[in-house]
Amino acid sequence: MALRNLLRTPAHLRPLLIQRPHHTHPSPVSKASYHSYEPTEQEPLPYRPAESAILSAALTTHVPRHGFTPEALRLGAKDVGYLDISANLFPAGAFELVKFHLVTQRLALKDRVQFPSPPTSTATPGGPAGSNSSPGVGTKVRTLILSRLRANLETGTIPHWQQALGLMSLAENIPASLRELGRLSDEIWFLAGDQAVDSSWYTKRASLMGVFAATEGFQSQVMKGAGSWSPQEEQEALREVEEFLDRRLEEVRVVGVRLGVRCSGRGFRLGGL
Repeated sequence: MALRNLLRTPAHLRPLLIQRPHHTHPSPVSKASYHSYEPTEQEPLPYRPAESAILSAALTTHVPRHGFTPEALRLGAKDVGYLDISANLFPAGAFELVKFHLVTQRLALKDRVQFPSPPTSTATPGGPAGSNSSPGVGTKVRTLILSRLRANLETGTIPHWQQALGLMSLAENIPASLRELGRLSDEIWFLAGDQAVDSSWYTKRASLMGVFAATEGFQSQVMKGAGSWSPQEEQEALREVEEFLDRRLEEVRVVGVRLGVRCSGRGFRLGGL
C-alpha cells in the first residue's frame, strides 16, 4: 500500500514521502524551551514549502466550511495544484490543520500586537507619573491573550473549534498539543516583556497555560454559532469571553498571593501601568 501511494504521488513530491515526517526532526521552534532576548532573525515556519502551501489553502478556504477534516485537507491540496493523495504528506491527518493554525497564530502575535516603547527619561522624584509610560506586564499579557483568541474568530475557525479541541484531546495528539500550548505561554510572557529567571518562570507559564486553555474552551462554547452572527452579536460574545478571562486572571492572582508567589509587579497585576 505504501509503495502504491508513492507511485501515485507526483514525482516532485516523492522525496517528501520518502523522508521522515517533518515533526520527527528538531524544528526551529523546539530547539529551546525558552526565548532568547538577543536579536534574531524571524522564526521560520517548521513546515516545508509544499506542506505550508497545502495547509494554508485548506485552513483559509475550506476549514471554515468543512471544519478540521480530511476533506478540507484534500481540497487544500487540490487548490495548490497537488493530487488528493498528497494529503498523505500529513500522517496526523486533520490534526495537522489544527497544529498549523496554532503555530501560525502564535508566530503572528508579535505582528498583531504592538506595545509602545518604554520612556527613555525617568520621572522626576516625587513628581507625577509620566502619561507616556508603557503598560505593565500583566496588562500586556491580557492584551495578548485576547488578541490570540480574536484570531480564532477572524480566521473563521471558531465555529469548528470544539472539533479542534476534540482532536487535540486524542491520546496521540496530547503531547504535541501541550507542547504548543507551552510555546504560546512562553511567547506571551516574552512579548509582554517578562525577563524573570527565577523559579517563578515555571509558575507563571504553567498558570498562563491553564488560564488560556480554560478561556479558549469557554470561547468555543459561547461562539460556536459565530459563523452566522452579526457584528454586534460577535462583540457581545467577545465581551463575555473577556469577562471570563478577567475572572481567571484574578483567580490566579489571588491564589498566587495566598501561596506567596510573586504575582504582582511583573506578574499578573492586571491594572499595572
